[in-house]
This record gives sequence, structure tokens and C-alpha cells, in this order.
Amino acid sequence: MSTLTIAIIIVFVVGYFCIAIESVTKVNKAAVALLMFVACWTLFMIDPGSYVSGAVGDNVASAVSEVIEKHLGSTATTLFFLMGAMTIVELVDQNGGFNFVRDTMKTKSKKALLWRIAFMTFFLSAILDNLTTSIVMIMILRKLVQDKKDRMIYAALVVIAANSGGAFSPIGDVTTIMLWNKGLITAGGVIKEIFLPSVISMVLPAWILSLSLKGELATEDTGGVTTVAQELTSGQRKTVFFLGVGGLIFVPIFKTITHLPPFVGILLVLGVLWTVTEIFYRNLRHKEEKGAMQKRVTNMLSRIDMSTILFFLGILMAVACLETIGVLTALGHGLDVAFNGNHYLVTGIIGVLSSIVDNVPLVAGCMGMYPVAATGDMAVDGIFWQLLAYCAGVGGSMLIIGSAAGVVVMGLEKLTFGWYMKKVTWIAFVGYLAGIVCYWLLRTYIF
Repeated sequence: MSTLTIAIIIVFVVGYFCIAIESVTKVNKAAVALLMFVACWTLFMIDPGSYVSGAVGDNVASAVSEVIEKHLGSTATTLFFLMGAMTIVELVDQNGGFNFVRDTMKTKSKKALLWRIAFMTFFLSAILDNLTTSIVMIMILRKLVQDKKDRMIYAALVVIAANSGGAFSPIGDVTTIMLWNKGLITAGGVIKEIFLPSVISMVLPAWILSLSLKGELATEDTGGVTTVAQELTSGQRKTVFFLGVGGLIFVPIFKTITHLPPFVGILLVLGVLWTVTEIFYRNLRHKEEKGAMQKRVTNMLSRIDMSTILFFLGILMAVACLETIGVLTALGHGLDVAFNGNHYLVTGIIGVLSSIVDNVPLVAGCMGMYPVAATGDMAVDGIFWQLLAYCAGVGGSMLIIGSAAGVVVMGLEKLTFGWYMKKVTWIAFVGYLAGIVCYWLLRTYIF
């Protein structure tokens, strides 16, 4: 490993540490992530030829630009998806779409609500992606739970349940989509063999978190903040809800039919939903009310948390630099050698690492490093690939910034890295290990 590679790794580690102690430094994590991104790639430019073939002489600028733009394009699809999903959910919320869902889930018992939230998040994230599911559930929680401390516990559970639910579905998480598209796992195989471990990785942490919830929820109705909902009929509010959530479910179908990136489908849903809400308001009697609606839609778009978007940009592009210099691939190879090919240990460690760095390049590195075998652990639906899907998905729950769901919940509910690490990390880890043990029992004695 060259001195330059070590320097880039040090910059990443220092930047990551500063993000972790945000509550101490009081410096916004987005600012640190952007500095980390720029610093890593600036160091990379000292000797790009050692990492990118063709980056020599007059071709340096074009070769490096091609690499960065490739990573930026991949990152941008995630960011546009995030922005589109957040706006759709905000539109549904502001138009009263979640009101009847809130009423359906409403209960006085804190523990009963916890289990309802857990299972709804778990199964919804298997249909949608865990990012979109987290946004939807946080919006619902805001209508049901007034106490900030209680809502932080529910929000932490949303992160765990969303990641667990996404792990057993071929369309529930980016990493399972990658493995499925590559033909390394099958839809039937991953659902049949990963479902029960995923359930356990959610239920056990949910039970532990439920021990800290006692008593009943406050009875005051917080739904009155949605002024627009009062102007729509019950049928219109339900229409907005089903268009929004149904549209999000339609996104993977749209991708399958058109082969366009998922963010294009998100923008389609956003355009349809926006148009429908405009039609609902066009018949308002007073012209000024219609103008107010136009203003409110604009406000919804302006409510996107740009600090979260920029944080995502910084983190993903910094990790892309590590991927480009070959650190992640070398790490995967080192794990394989260190644990003598024990795939339970290798994938288990990869899962822990996925809570620190983005799981997409980790899984991509494993896919590129390990060839598919005809039989054994490395075969299609073999132990290695199924465990990789489980560990990379569920492992991200161990740190608040270890998954897209965690990052967006962190931004929406203002959870701190320190609070999550102190209160939730060990709980998520217990569930993670229990799921691996369950998978081992299933593969050893049943399948």
C-alpha cells in the first residue's frame, strides 16, 4: 500500500471521526463530509496514474474526469431519488393523505404502537425501498407521538425494521437488487431463506426497545397542523395517499418495464401527484386560495433538507474515492485470507463494515472479487451470496449513518450519532447476530 493511499485513508478516517462527534464539535456533518470528499480526491490527483490506467501525460484530466463523473452520476441518481421521495411524501402529508393511516394505527399503548410501527415498516420496506419507507413512517410518527424522547426510540426502530425488511426482498435494498440483477441470488431463494433471519433481526431489537417504553401516549391530536387537508374531501385525501404510496410501489415496476433508473420513476410519480393536487385546488372559489396552494407546493419543494442531501453527496463520493484506489477490494480479499474462507465470518465482518462505509461499494467489491461457482457456498443462492445480502442490509443498522434509512431519519428527527451509538448500536448488533445464527440453523438442519 503506497504512502498516498495511506494518506487518503487517514483523511477519510479523520473526517468520519469528526462526523461521529458532531454533537461535540457542533460542526454540521454535511460540511465535514464535503471537505472529506474534496480532500480525498485532491490527494488522489497527486498521482492519479497509479490508480487509473490512461491517466498519464495530457490524458490525466480527461481520464480522471471520466472516473469522477461516473461516480457522480451514480451518486446523483441516489440523490434525485431521495429528493423525489421526500417531496412526494411531503405532498401526501400536507394534503392529509396520512390522516386515515394515522387513525388506523392510533392506539393509547406505547408498546402496541411500537409493534405496529415495527411490522408495518418491515413489510413496507420489502415492497418499497428502505429509504422511502423510513420517510413515510417518520411522517406518520410525527402525527402519533408528541414526546420527543419517545419518538426517538420509535425512529431508531424504524431504521432497524426498514433495513431488516429490505434484506429479504430482491427489490427491498440496493444491495439485494445488485445481487439479484447479477444472477447471484434468486427472488424465491432469498425470500425463502432470509425471511426468518430478517424477522428475528427486527423482532429482538423491537422487544428490547419496548422495555424502555411505559405508559400511554398523549391523547392530544396533532393532525391539525395540516391546513390543506381541511380543504380536501376524505376521498381526495385517500386519492392523494394511494397515488403517492402506490406510485412509490410502481417505481420498481416502471424500472423493469422501461429499464430506466429508479429516480426517473420517482420523478414521474412526483409529476403525476403534483398535477392531481393542482386539479383538486383549481376549483377553489377564491383566487387567493389557489395562489396560496401554488405557494404551498413551492414551500414543500423548499422543505427538502439540503444538508442531508449534501451529506449524502460527500459521504458517497468520499467512499467512491476509496473504491477507486482499490482499498475496498483489498479489504475484502484480506478478510477472506484472514478467516480462511469462513463465509459466515467474512460476510459477518462485511456487515459490520457496512455500518461504517456505504454497503454498495462493499458488495460491488465482493461481486467483482469472488467468482460464481457451479456448486457450494459460492453458487447461485449459495451461503455466501445470501449471507452477503442479509449482512450488508441488516448490518447498516448498527450506526445511524450506516444506511440510507439511518441518514434520512437522522436528518428528519435530528438524531445524533452519539445518542444512537450509545442507546441503539448494541441492540441492533444483538439482532444482527441472532439473524446470522438463525440462518446457520436453517442452512444446517432444514435447507
